[in-house]
Amino acid sequence: MSKKDKIRLIRIIVSGLLLILVSLWVSLAKLSLPVQALIYLVPYFLAGYDVLKKAVLKISQGKVFSEHFLMSLATLGAFALSFMTGEAEFAEAVFVMIFYQIGELFEHIAEGSSEKSISDLLDLRPDIAHLETESGLEDINPQNLQKGQIIVIKPGEKVAVDGILVEGQSQVDTAALTGESLPRKVEVGDNILSGTVNMTGLIRVKVMRALSESTLTKILDLMEHSAANKSKNETFITRFAAIYTPVVVILAVLLAFLPPLLSGNFAQTFPDWFSRALTFLVISCPCALVISIPMSFFGGLGASSKMGVLVKGSNYLESLAHLETLVFDKTGTLTEGIFQVTALHTSQIDEESLLHLASHVERFSSHPIAQSLLTAYQKEADDCLISDVVEKAGQGISATVNGKTVSVGNRQFMEQLGARWKACHQVGTIVHVAIDGIYAGHIVISDCIKEDTKEALIQLRQQGVKHLVMLTGDHIEVAQTVADELDLTDYKAELLPADKVSEVEYYLRHKSPKRTVGFVGDGINDAPVLARADVGIAMGGLGSDAAIEAADVVVMDDQLTKIAQAMTVAKKTLHIARENAIFSIAVKVLVLVLASFGLANMWLAIFADVGVTVLAVLNAMRTLKI
Repeated sequence: MSKKDKIRLIRIIVSGLLLILVSLWVSLAKLSLPVQALIYLVPYFLAGYDVLKKAVLKISQGKVFSEHFLMSLATLGAFALSFMTGEAEFAEAVFVMIFYQIGELFEHIAEGSSEKSISDLLDLRPDIAHLETESGLEDINPQNLQKGQIIVIKPGEKVAVDGILVEGQSQVDTAALTGESLPRKVEVGDNILSGTVNMTGLIRVKVMRALSESTLTKILDLMEHSAANKSKNETFITRFAAIYTPVVVILAVLLAFLPPLLSGNFAQTFPDWFSRALTFLVISCPCALVISIPMSFFGGLGASSKMGVLVKGSNYLESLAHLETLVFDKTGTLTEGIFQVTALHTSQIDEESLLHLASHVERFSSHPIAQSLLTAYQKEADDCLISDVVEKAGQGISATVNGKTVSVGNRQFMEQLGARWKACHQVGTIVHVAIDGIYAGHIVISDCIKEDTKEALIQLRQQGVKHLVMLTGDHIEVAQTVADELDLTDYKAELLPADKVSEVEYYLRHKSPKRTVGFVGDGINDAPVLARADVGIAMGGLGSDAAIEAADVVVMDDQLTKIAQAMTVAKKTLHIARENAIFSIAVKVLVLVLASFGLANMWLAIFADVGVTVLAVLNAMRTLKI
């Protein structure tokens, strides 16, 4: 609960207690109407001073017919009506205002707040950069780097600015920019982007862009820009009030003036009709709506959280219920994001022996490919003799295993050895193996599709999602294989974060009326597009802090099937909210008609308001059992 909501809660409690004390005092002491009005104004202003302030502010902005205006007019009308009829109705006015504030409290708690600047929560830039100077390396703030300067980036360090590699070679982790899990080899002349991580070798990089113009800075700016452009769906009650409030006020004015004018005796009949009009306004007070509808959404949010799906606001429940297009990142979202051995093809020895020898050679490497081989072969601790380990950066590694020279690496490595390597029809990273210079086979290492991905996509189609699209920074061959296996509607590969935003904006422009576009991702690189979509869904278990902060919905255990379950909750929540709206309006219309004919007094008006509110709240509590 935010600080403002805590203050609102304290005001509700204190004004409620004051209302009870004032009511007891008035019932015991014989006080005149003006004195009673002054006393009741204390809890009234304590409970509703902000409502009155907002009503005045919106009127000054040309937004006359707001729910704040209706609440102000109805409750102040109750005070005026008391003086006209001589019967004190002040307690009812205070009671109505307190009920309204309870509804506002529920609404604010349910909606939450995600307006913090995303960039303040990210720690993607290194604090220092190693600048080459005549006197040696100097650690400086990356903000002070200028184009043309040379910096040194050590293994494990983040790249601060965009540049060109001028000396050395290494593997860089580009996941922060492209989402691709496998590191990419970089050599002299290759571009190095800020936000990537140097993994294996010491490299010298020539600065090509200052920090303010580098890729990482652009991503952070894009996140803030996308968040500012996010489609802000108005809450149901706000949209309803935009129609309901002016209609009620116009009807009340007509009721006050039209009958007296038609009667031919305006001066004599006006007080009676004016009293009816004020009663009409009190009856029309939308307490049942402003409490039960936010409470319905509040229950829906609670039901979602129980299943491990955190929805950051009621408007995002509405967006979930109306999903037409759902766009996915690949690595870590549709796939595990962990590379595994998926196939072995041999020409000389059996598959287990091939994996056995490859894992022994790779046991001295920290490369992700090597770790995948070690994970696949669990019997490495045997009596094999391993010696003469020689690694050729970017190509492979050789070692002598029990007297045989075993070489493991890419096709360029095989060609240098004179081993005739064979191509593989499967998509993934191909690790070739040669024994004493003779080709022995290859191992396919790839990212596996999550166990629940296919089932999740089936459930999403059943929920009415028409378009299932994948956007990835991975190679097109890998993307096509995943898209075909999952029978996706469309896919795009080799994309940077800005490209993903552009693709999602295309779907936003072409979506059907009242339907929404969602994006599901898990990495830092997904944060801009998560912020731009109608509803951004982050995988919270393994997802980055940036993605979780930018998202509107967080799946805490990374199970894609939870999205379809959350859609079910959202649709049932909307259904219950509509039930409350229809029921509340129907009862109010009936009592308003009675009030128009002078058959409803203030107590009937309060009964219609409070009674309907209680019933609507009880109905709203059904969302807790979804």
